[in-house]
Order: sequence, then structure tokens, then C-alpha cells
Amino acid sequence: MHLKVYQYLLAGLVAPILASILLYSCNEGGAKNSAEIPDVVSYNFHIRPILSDNCFACHGPDANKREAGLRLDNEEGAYAALKENPGKHAVIPGDPKQSMLIQRIFSTDPGQMMPPPESNLTITAHDKNLIKKWIDQGAKYEKHWAFVPPEKQELPKNEMKGWSDHPIDRFTLAKMKANGLSPNPEAEKAHLLKRLSLDLTGLPPEMEEVKGFLNNERSWEEMIAHYLAKPAFGERMALLWLDISRYADSFGYQNDNIRTQWPYRDWVIHAFNQNMPYDQFLTWQLAGDLLPNPSKEQLLATAFNRNHKITEEEGVIDEEYRVEYVLDKTNTFSKVSLGITMECAQCHDHKYDPVSQEDYFSLYAFFNNTPEKGFEGGAGSPVRAKTPLIWVEEADTESILSFVNHPDTSRVAVSIMADLQDSIRPTRVLERGLYDAPSGEPLLAATPEVIKPFDPELPKNRLGLAKWAFTDDHPLTSRVFVNLIWQEIFGSGLVPSAGDFGMQGKLPTHPELLDWLAVDFREHGWDIKRLIRLIVSSATYRQSAEVKARHLEMDPENTYLARFPRLRLHAELIRDFVLSSSGLLVPEIGGPSVKPYQPAGLWEASSSGRGELNVYRQDKGDKLYRRGIYTFIKLTLPPPSQLIFDGSNRDICQVGRNRTNTPLQALVMLNDPLVLEASRVLAERLSTAHDNPEQAIEEAFLRILSRFPRDEEKEVILAFYEEERARFDESPLAAKQSVQIGEFPLQKEQEARESAALMQVIVALYNLEEAITKT
Repeated sequence: MHLKVYQYLLAGLVAPILASILLYSCNEGGAKNSAEIPDVVSYNFHIRPILSDNCFACHGPDANKREAGLRLDNEEGAYAALKENPGKHAVIPGDPKQSMLIQRIFSTDPGQMMPPPESNLTITAHDKNLIKKWIDQGAKYEKHWAFVPPEKQELPKNEMKGWSDHPIDRFTLAKMKANGLSPNPEAEKAHLLKRLSLDLTGLPPEMEEVKGFLNNERSWEEMIAHYLAKPAFGERMALLWLDISRYADSFGYQNDNIRTQWPYRDWVIHAFNQNMPYDQFLTWQLAGDLLPNPSKEQLLATAFNRNHKITEEEGVIDEEYRVEYVLDKTNTFSKVSLGITMECAQCHDHKYDPVSQEDYFSLYAFFNNTPEKGFEGGAGSPVRAKTPLIWVEEADTESILSFVNHPDTSRVAVSIMADLQDSIRPTRVLERGLYDAPSGEPLLAATPEVIKPFDPELPKNRLGLAKWAFTDDHPLTSRVFVNLIWQEIFGSGLVPSAGDFGMQGKLPTHPELLDWLAVDFREHGWDIKRLIRLIVSSATYRQSAEVKARHLEMDPENTYLARFPRLRLHAELIRDFVLSSSGLLVPEIGGPSVKPYQPAGLWEASSSGRGELNVYRQDKGDKLYRRGIYTFIKLTLPPPSQLIFDGSNRDICQVGRNRTNTPLQALVMLNDPLVLEASRVLAERLSTAHDNPEQAIEEAFLRILSRFPRDEEKEVILAFYEEERARFDESPLAAKQSVQIGEFPLQKEQEARESAALMQVIVALYNLEEAITKT
């Protein structure tokens, strides 16, 4: 590319890097400012994080690792006489001077100071004074906030004239005001519509939708309803859930052969489009097989439990892998429903949360009664699912499973859940988490009492577990899901550590708002579309993403939501964006996964040489232009273009994705055959549809950036077009070679030089930071 396009791209590609450096600098500087000691010190929000980071590893819930017999995570242990000095107490409420905890953390004697020097942990002077004031005020312990059932707090007063009275906005405004901030004005209409369309469908708005909205032909509320009703909504939401349910198209271990779980993906899309209530949605997946007279649809939903990796390697120890599968099911449930790192208690009592190893294996017992085998059939097995399984027949797709996109008359096998009918497999604690080290008496299926005791009236199976998770006073299920939806929209949850609501997790930034939304979600029948509509109808969502100097100074990470965050799209949605805006997207819903363009030789280099996936066989025709959600995921080597943009590798339950910035991402957008082909096809279509390049460029802006170009942008882009046109006039062969990219047929009547020049303009637009970013 020539100088002018590089200048234009630099504005879009380098600016985010500079902004990141600036944000980091502000964070570093802000960390040096000492915060004031609050008038009232809270154990949950001030003291517990300090003790958890510095003390609980040696003085926390894990009795096997506890030093000096001292436990600081509850008042009983903290107030008790010290084991090694019965006349002393670690914490004496109201008396910091006599509390040994204060003496030890303020000590400068290496033999006395806590944490000890060899731990490399340090409690700041500010935090020491917080602990001192807390003890002076009575050292009152509180139950961890996440284990207390949420309640709706009274809405804060709206103290800003002209600001929305929406419930969400009253909570966010109160937090902004408390931190010296005020909200951004509403974003430009074009930016708003693109943001909404991407959040609700994962696709950019259609050109006519942009024009209509900008001309006030439809209100904001009408556009919300419009996008929620689109079939693409289910695909957008399914992307989140497939990460959670660790969906993939291969088994994942050494031979990593093909598996056919894709009808489950079709069901997930269908369930979201039908707005299935969340309690029903999750119950069917956890225990659809245990419902009275379960339908084939309910059985299909239980494939959620069976998406974990499965070995096809001969010679493995059957019980070792069977236990691995049950551990995976247990960990997935605890992450998606409880938001707790229960897996930390697999090998020993949890070091930070009051969850014992016995608690863990009591939860494990709910999933331990399936006839699933650790090894069943090697890489040459003709059946692409492991028992228990169901067959999806063509007749099913004409009745109860009509949502399954059945491509031909063959049967499809899907791994599902079932329980042993005539016996219960005993569950014991596994010492150090080892499959061959069971110890103690058999455990009854039960839940951690610290979260919520299991009701003895409920059946001690997965259906009972699901009912337990959706009881009105359950502290976590609704909070965790509301937080996941918030994270999908705003990039960070109200609890930033979406997979850890425990002691080591981050505190909620807006605890009252989180609880209000959690209760409201439950009170309105676990209605997912209503929850999303509530969030995107708020003024908080509609704010401009402009970053002001005061934002950088006061709140560089946008914790208090005084602006909308600028967020790059998920990996699959970048593909969808390019396909949709260029007109290449094939909008077919569901069906088997597809194999689009991929660098040659990757599968061959990483394959064991056995099975159907040892060689990558690229698809042809319409299959090249399906949405990213349908891209074939081989667990041992996921699609590289998705990994470069932080896509999930799907080997474990994942409730959030990272967003990184690397040069490889820019190289993908500049060189990926899909981006170049989409640019070529769009250029050909625009050249055919318009009489002059100015009109073509205007439509390209509408399609890619969902807005009209500003005058200065139009001037730069037109100049770049003329520059490229002149270059191709001098070298017709280069023009011809430029447009021969991708497998979509060339328009024979097109002038190669004109299409090639416009193609370069469109590539430049796709490479703007604004293109693949929610602004």
C-alpha cells in the first residue's frame, strides 16, 4: 500500500496501542495515590480481600495447610486463644493493641512479621491501618457477600437533571457521582445502531436499517425488538454458551477424531431464539433425561454434559478417564451456575473459600452415576458418539427436532446423559484427586452448606441439583448469569472475575445493581430477552465511548461506566462482520460444522496420522461463507484465525474471553484470504451498482462502518482510490492478479483495474480500528 493509506490505517491501528500505554501509565500513577481510610470499615469489602491475598493460604479454610493452628477466615478461629500462646488472641474486637494480628503485621522483626519475608507478600501501610480500624470498630465478620441471597435495594435517587430514570441508570449514576464522575452524552445514532446490532445479532446493521434509523423511521425500542426477533440473535447468544459448554467437533485427545455433537448446537440456537426461560434452559441441559417421560429434545439438551474431551487411545486406564469426565462435569456446573472455583477442592480443601474436599466430592456424586465409559472404541470407531447416546433421524427433524438442520438422510449420533437404572455408583473422596485413591465412607450427593444446604425433599440426582440451583433464595445462580450477560455487552462483568465469585474473586463494582438485576431476572420468569432488553434500553448503554481526560485520570478502566467501553469483536464475530458487510454471508442456521480457508499443513503437522482429521480438507461453495459459530473446531488445533483474536479453544468451560492487541491481528486483517476476497466481491458489486467511485465509497462506509463518511475522510479515501487506480492503469497484470483471490466467482463484465482500486479502499476500511470495534 502507498503512503496515504498507511497514514489512514495508522490512525485506526496504532491509536489503540498508544491508548493502552496511556491507560497503563494512568493505572500505575493512580496506584500510587493513597486512598483514605473509610469511616466504616467493612469486612467483606475492605478486610477480606487483604486477608485472602496475604493470609488465607496459611491461615484459611484448608486445615491440612494451616500454620500454627490459626484460622483467620472466620470469627471463631480469629477470636480463639492462640494454640502456641493460649494467653494471646489474634483478634480481640475493639482492642487492636492487644490483638496479635496487629502486632505481627506492624512488626519489622523478620522473625515476627507477617506475612513472613520469605512469602514475598507485603501488606501496605494503608491496608494495615484498615485492619487496625476494623478491629477497633469491633472486628465484625460478615458472611461472604456472594453467599448471601440477593435482595432488591431501594433505587438511588436520580440527582442529575436530564438523566434517565431507568433503574440501571439510577444505580450507575449514583456510583459515578460517588467517584467524582458524570456520564457521557448519548452516542451518535450510527454508532448506537451498530453497537446494538452487533450485541444482539453479532452482525453489522443492514444498510437500509442504518438509513431508516438515521431518518427517525424507527425508534430505539423498535430497533431493540427488531434485532431480538432475528434468527441471528440465537446464533449470537449461542457463541457465549458454546464456550461455557465446551462445544467442539473433535474428541480432543491424541488421535482427536471427529465427533457429531452439532445437533446440540442447533438446539442451543433454537432455545435462545424461542426465548426459553433460563431455569428451563439450564435444567434441560443438566437433567433433561431425568424429567418425567423425557422427549428427544430434552435428551438432546443433555449433550451439554458430554461435550468434554474424550479419549480414543487404546491402552488407557478406563477408570482414570471416567473420573476425568465426571470431574469436568462437576467443574462445569460449578462455574456456570455457582461461579465458584470448586475445582480447587479436588485435591485438598479449598485454600480460600470455605469448601472442603468432601464438599467437592459430594457435588461430584450428582454426576457420578452415569454408565459412561472412560474408553469406548478407538479412532477407527464408526460411531461418532459415545454411549449413552441418541440417534437423530430424518423423521425427528420433521417433528420434535425440526430445528435441527439435517443435511441428508444419514443418522447422526449425539452423546447425551443418563443415570444407572438399578444401582448407585458409590462416591468417595479421592486422595489428592487421584482416581485410584478413594478414601473414607461413601458420600451422599450434597451441595456446599456455605452456599445453600441441599433440601432433603429434593431427589439426590441431577434434577434435584437443578431444582436446588433455581430456588428463590439461592445466592448465586441468577447473579452469575446476569453477570455473564453484562460481561458480553460491556466487556467486563459487574463482578469482573466472572468465573470466581469466591474469596479470591474481584468484588462487584456495583453490588446493589447486580443484586437488583439478579432478583428482577428471577421475578420475571428467568426471561433472557427481557434481561437483555432492560440493559440495552438504559442510558448507560447508550453513552458515547469518547474517552475524556477526566476519565483517564479518575477511572481509566471504566469501572464506574461513565462512558461506553470500546470493545473489539469476538473472533467469530469478526469473520461474521466481514462476510455480512461484503454480502458474502450465507445466513443458513445450524447444521454440521464447516472448514473454511486455513493455512496449509497445520493439521498434518500436528496429527497422529490416524482418523479422519489427520488432513485438512477445505470445504467449497456456500460452506466457505457460513458464520464463525459453524467453523469446525479441532481441539488439538483450533482455527488459527480465531485463536489470533482470542477465540476459545473449547477444551474446558470458559465464561469469559481475553482481549489482546498483537501485530498478528493486523496482519490477519491485511492478508487473510477471507478479508481480501470479501473486499474484492464488495468492490465488484459496488462498481456495478454505482456510476462513480464517490457513491461506491459512500456505500462501503455504510456497509462497513454503519455511517456516512465525513468530508475529510471522503477526501482522503477518494485520493487513495485515484492513486490506486493510476497504479493499476500502469500495471493491468497487477490489477488482474489482485482480484483473483478466493473461490467466489469473478464478475466477468467487471473492469479489473477499477475493481482492484476499489478493493484496496475496502481493505483499508476493514483495517480501521473502528470497523471491528463497538464504538
